[in-house]
Amino acid sequence: MRIDLTDAKPADSDAELVCIGLFDGDALPEPFATAPGAVDAKSAYRKVVVLRPEKPARIAVVGLGSREDFDPERVRVAAALAARTAASVEAASIAWALPDAGEPDAVAAALVEGTILMTYRFDRYKQPESEDEPKPEVESLVLLGAGDVADAVEAARVASEAENRARELQDLPGNVATPTFLADRARELASAHEAVSVEVMERDELERLGMGGLIAVSQGSAAPPCLIVLRYAGGGDAAPLALIGKAVTFDSGGISIKPAARMQEMKMDMSGGAAVLEAVAAIAELGLSINVLAAIPATENMPSGTATRPGDVITQHNGKTVEVINTDAEGRLILADALSWCAEQKPERMVDLATLTGAVVVALGSTYAGLISNDDEWAQQVEEAGERTGELAWRLPLHPEYKELTKGTITDLINSSDKRKAGPLYAGSFLEEFVGGIPWVHLDIAGTAWDVGREYQGKGATGYGVRLLVALAQGVERG
Repeated sequence: MRIDLTDAKPADSDAELVCIGLFDGDALPEPFATAPGAVDAKSAYRKVVVLRPEKPARIAVVGLGSREDFDPERVRVAAALAARTAASVEAASIAWALPDAGEPDAVAAALVEGTILMTYRFDRYKQPESEDEPKPEVESLVLLGAGDVADAVEAARVASEAENRARELQDLPGNVATPTFLADRARELASAHEAVSVEVMERDELERLGMGGLIAVSQGSAAPPCLIVLRYAGGGDAAPLALIGKAVTFDSGGISIKPAARMQEMKMDMSGGAAVLEAVAAIAELGLSINVLAAIPATENMPSGTATRPGDVITQHNGKTVEVINTDAEGRLILADALSWCAEQKPERMVDLATLTGAVVVALGSTYAGLISNDDEWAQQVEEAGERTGELAWRLPLHPEYKELTKGTITDLINSSDKRKAGPLYAGSFLEEFVGGIPWVHLDIAGTAWDVGREYQGKGATGYGVRLLVALAQGVERG
């Protein structure tokens, strides 16, 4: 999407839809206060009324509520409502008068985010209803009276477009977005950015490295597994920030098979990997002055005569043995290998993203991802990046008693406890066994990766984590 900044006033804009935010207690500015329909304008949050003055052609008055409640999340919602209104009147260009509240950088960035994220559509498999009537699409956004916010706007554009690409990966069916498909996307990304290199470790190399978790999960599938490694070199000799994303491209549960209802959604069990892939792309496009190491373990989890069985014993990359109690607790097995391998590369800090447990949805719904960490300062940085982007994370505790739930009888560890308690917490405790003491954050995104329902995300794929990771990388760059 094209984004422009200008000092022009709303009345002078040539955009097909000009948007003005209205706070409680404020009046519409002239000359719009006397425009047809102005008496219907409302300041209530989420209310939108379209006016038709002589110039410009249309004004959307978007209610922002009280100034005390104003924040970037409200701006994203307002921008999404405006973009939806633009589509309904077939307006290809939007202009927004920057609201006179909040930090201009944050407000401008939120307008860009809400607009771009709202425009995402996944319709590649649907035939158009009419070849003569293309669907309306917002092509440009102009920020009026924005001032010096160009850097924030460009970062928001890059990160939001990357997040939409992650949503596309999530939405693709499992017979298209295979581990090999994700590896090809990584190669495409590396070819587009000189500072990015790629390595794809296939089955023989995984076996040589002792990645027993990734091998075990893949055994039931005809699709070959891989560990996708991306390196972004933007920070000289500094130790990298490691990003790890779970990419189970279809999760049937394996021998411990899932119920049939809504199993089609398990094509999105690669959401963490999609977010990491496209976050690296955004970081490279922005040219951030840091180093990044990304690792994406990719596989299907399928039942067959060769599949791993409950009770099987495997050895992970760091030598720890695991009894597989439940083959549907597969994400932690592939992440364990990736985390252990990344720890050997001596990163400064690590973050992993995974649709790991259904229990985190019960605990936090779709509002927050669950955050587990071994380092208070690093956890706080990740939380703050989530607050800036609206991709929220709520810290959950680690405790030695949760560790007890991961201990095996015949092995070092088990991948699933028979006690129905603390599911996200002992899963995080399991992963901690593989981080080598490096500052680490685990984000359980099972509740935030899709069906969140926010105005700018809808009920489908969200791409959760891309903007958070970009904001986090920007924070690391600033030191």
